[in-house]
Amino acid sequence: MLVILMDNQLLPSQSVCQGCVMADQQGRPRWYGGELLCGRALQCLPEDGDHRLNQYECQMGFRIAHIDG
Repeated sequence: MLVILMDNQLLPSQSVCQGCVMADQQGRPRWYGGELLCGRALQCLPEDGDHRLNQYECQMGFRIAHIDG
């Protein structure tokens, strides 16, 4: 699941990405093969039980997290 990190909030990526020119045709981030194609990787936090958190910065400057688990 991809979410947008803003201050102390998690926003669904669809609510931000729909207006982005880098988004796919459905208004979602370009996520393919475990990579965010419309941004760059910032960090990958170690696995904590069954969860892993990867953070990215999109071309528009938003911080995006991929939460797996």
